[in-house]
Amino acid sequence: MTESNRREFLTLLGTGAVASGGLTGTATAQQTPVVEMGNNYFDPIGLHVEPGTTVRFEIAAGAHSATAYEDRIPTDGTPFDSGTISSGSFEHTFETPGTYDYYCIPHKTIGMVGRVVVGQPGGPAEERPIPDGDVPSSDTIVERGAVPYGDSSSGDGPRSDDGMMGSGGMGGGMGRRRDGGMGGTGIGGGGSLLGVFGGLLGFLGIAGGAVYWLTQRGGAESTTDSAMEVLHERYARGELSDEEFDERKKQLED
Repeated sequence: MTESNRREFLTLLGTGAVASGGLTGTATAQQTPVVEMGNNYFDPIGLHVEPGTTVRFEIAAGAHSATAYEDRIPTDGTPFDSGTISSGSFEHTFETPGTYDYYCIPHKTIGMVGRVVVGQPGGPAEERPIPDGDVPSSDTIVERGAVPYGDSSSGDGPRSDDGMMGSGGMGGGMGRRRDGGMGGTGIGGGGSLLGVFGGLLGFLGIAGGAVYWLTQRGGAESTTDSAMEVLHERYARGELSDEEFDERKKQLED
C-alpha cells in the first residue's frame, strides 16, 4: 500500500462514520478516529469529536509525538503526551469539552501541529493564535468534522491570493504596459514604420531578458527547494540533531 493510499485509508477510518454520526461527520464516543503521524504532519490536522471519544494517534512514517500544549487546552482538560515513538500508536480519551492544540516534539519548530475540538470550541486555545505552524479554525473543524492535512480551504495551506499572478501582480502590470506603450505610440498613434519596428525590437529584447532571468531564478529556487526537502527528510528520519538541522536550514535560507 502506497503512503498516499495509506493516508486515505486512515482518514476514512477516522471520519468514515459520517452517516451514523451526523451530517458533520463528528466522531462519537463509540468510535475511535485515527490521526496519522507522517513526515512532519498530522492527518487530519483538525478533528471534531464528542466528549468521551478516544482518539488514536498512529505512526505512518518517521518518529513523532502527540503532545498537548499545556496552556492551550481547557482548564479542566487532561494534558496528553505520547512521548516520541517510531512505531505503533498512542491513544487518548477526550472527556472535557473545548479546544485542544498539540504538537510533535521533534518537529514542533517546523510547524507539525494539530487541533482537536471536543464538543464546542473553548478554552485558552481560542484566545490567541497557535505559536508554531497553522491549524484550521475551530468553526471550520466543527462544520466539517475532520480537516485533512494540506486542505487549501482549511487555512493551513498556501494562499493563492498573494501570488504574483494575482490581480495586482505581473499579469495586470504587463497588460497595462502593452496598452499604453506600443499601441499608443506606434500603430495607434500613426508613427513611422521605422518607429514601429524599433519599438517592437526593443520589446522583444526586454521580453527575452525577462525570460532568461526567470529561467535562471527558477533553476536556483528549484535547487534550494530540493535541498530543503532532503534536509527535512533526513531530520525526520533522525539522521540530524536539532542543532545540525537548524544550522543547515539557515545556510539554505541565506
